[in-house]
Amino acid sequence: MKNIIKFSTVAFALMLGVTSCIEEIDPQTSYVTKDQASVAPGAFQNFVNAITGAMNGNSSYSVNSTTPYDFGYTSFFIQRDIIGQDIVVPFITGSEWYTSWYTASGIDSESDTQTNIPWVVYYKWISNCNTVLSLAGEEPAADQIAGVGIAHAMRGMYFMDLAQVYSTETYTKNPNALTVPIVLETSTSEELAANARVTWSELMAQVMSDFDKAETELAGYNRPDKTTPDVSVVQGLKARAYLLMGDWQNAKAYAEKAMAGYTMLNNDELVDRVTGFNSPNHAWMFCVTYKPADYHMIVNDVDTGWGSQMINEGAGHGCGYSANYVGAKRIDKHLYETIPATDARKKHWVDFELDNMASANEINEALLDYTGKTAKGAIALAWEGWYAGTVGGTPVKFRPKDADYDNQYNGFLVSVPLMRVEEMMLIQAEAAGRMNEAQGKELLTAFALKRDANYEYGMHAIDNNYGGGLNEFMRELHWQRRVELWGEGFATFDAKRFGTDMIRNYPGTNHCEGYRWNSTGNPAWFGQLIPASEKNYNEAIEQNPAIVRPSADSEEHKF
Repeated sequence: MKNIIKFSTVAFALMLGVTSCIEEIDPQTSYVTKDQASVAPGAFQNFVNAITGAMNGNSSYSVNSTTPYDFGYTSFFIQRDIIGQDIVVPFITGSEWYTSWYTASGIDSESDTQTNIPWVVYYKWISNCNTVLSLAGEEPAADQIAGVGIAHAMRGMYFMDLAQVYSTETYTKNPNALTVPIVLETSTSEELAANARVTWSELMAQVMSDFDKAETELAGYNRPDKTTPDVSVVQGLKARAYLLMGDWQNAKAYAEKAMAGYTMLNNDELVDRVTGFNSPNHAWMFCVTYKPADYHMIVNDVDTGWGSQMINEGAGHGCGYSANYVGAKRIDKHLYETIPATDARKKHWVDFELDNMASANEINEALLDYTGKTAKGAIALAWEGWYAGTVGGTPVKFRPKDADYDNQYNGFLVSVPLMRVEEMMLIQAEAAGRMNEAQGKELLTAFALKRDANYEYGMHAIDNNYGGGLNEFMRELHWQRRVELWGEGFATFDAKRFGTDMIRNYPGTNHCEGYRWNSTGNPAWFGQLIPASEKNYNEAIEQNPAIVRPSADSEEHKF
């Protein structure tokens, strides 16, 4: 029998120049023999490139799709955070593609597309990693070591993400709680047909094994750019993993290792109108970058992608779901109101006070302070009518490339951070504070003062009292993470890790009526359902508890 590799269609499509050298491939299965792949010119490196290349700019769930939530890794930032409270959908319309997650109405059935997406896509990406490891074998050639390291690093990251999406309990609360099935390059078809979900302890043992190998394999590797992981990224991933496991000593140590060579964004860089959160810089450790030839950059008027959903300074070209069609995904109003005017990060969102102005013209003038242009040339949401003149909470954190408001084909060619030194600094502070609160307080205060010169320790702990039994230090730390890392995919993972309440209904809330739900602890849908497609082929899979949505708005919470 031939030694066969099965890899994802996404990876296969990305390997330009390889397919013509490989014969007898069944296009319905994307099967290729190991011998065929190994002799194709440049095949191994193309498989390696596909690991990170599949994360952005291409349909991940359905090939050649233009569905506006099927654009790779950064879509999961929105999907998983919008199910909570920090990202708000103020308008439920037929063109708001993330409604299913916000309302928990498309993720409450194991047969829904939205339920399938994270499971299918992440396991495709894991398959890409397994393909590289299978091709390299147990004794990789010298020129394959870095590629093997990238595969180990990314497989560990993907499994760690999956566990946080699907486990209903955290590692520190219950290390025996179920996560997801492990699929390796050595897994057989027979094993996959009865591949049970493993515990946190088992899953993280595999993840840490991958990270340990990657740390050795990528030592001394000089990456071409920040879309490829290097040893500092692996160290950052290990810091995240140790934090999840409650190994505070190692979390602190690895955060400090990962920080080496990177420096925090200063406050001018933080809100720069040209380069703000759209270009790799001295603080970014890992990112995705949209390129002109990417599938989603050449179809659907670039409306299938990150820029269409999260960049709001694009009204000049008339495209973009967020800037033109359905309105921006806003910041939770209560969270915004807890940010002092002296905190540089407050400029990442339009002030809710603008909504109290008498006319759209006044709002347009006020928006100059955020964009340098009137709303007609930048944020379209100020127009009277469709959005009733509301702009409050609109993010301007993620800027269009080159501040190009008029050409979406250029403006949406941005990079998006996957890991920043600021995250490592907050991991360092949290881990230190878990062991010695005085040291954690010192590190957290030093960080906060760089964002707000008037910061006083403890000033946010009361406003961030969302349950979870967190002490003052942890509430303060949690608030900093919510504000600093907003929109970068951490909000729901943090809420699960801290065990905090979800609070959408309170006096003056900007959450959408009918979905103003409060919960004691995490709501049920924070542990997402396993899709029916997996249950149909894997007899050992165990489903999560059913998701039951609230039938009405909760009573207003008083902070």
